[in-house]
Amino acid sequence: MLNFYELKLNNKDPVYLQAVLYVKRQILLRNAVSGDKLPSRREVAAQLSINPNTVQKAFKLMEDEGFVRTSSTLGSVIYVDDVIFRAIEEELTCELVQSFVDSAKEIRLSFKTVVELISEHWE
Repeated sequence: MLNFYELKLNNKDPVYLQAVLYVKRQILLRNAVSGDKLPSRREVAAQLSINPNTVQKAFKLMEDEGFVRTSSTLGSVIYVDDVIFRAIEEELTCELVQSFVDSAKEIRLSFKTVVELISEHWE
């Protein structure tokens, strides 16, 4: 069962989005796979010391995006097929790269310098 104790919340982003992003990252890292159960909404709220309504909002978004399914008998379960995995991978990768590019542009690094720095640090 996936737990949320490792999630360190920040004050910058909405808490429910941080919870959703945490689950997506766990899926991308293959720490969470199709069929894994999620804790109840109350358990997640307790683990993160947040309002259960915030957790409900996160679960609703994950259900709407299709990578969490909830039933009255099984509770909430992760559901990932190849299409969903690729969508999560693309979303997180694009966000990471865009954030990096924006930061590099903000401090006026040239494209050449960025490529050199990446090559230097890749190894």
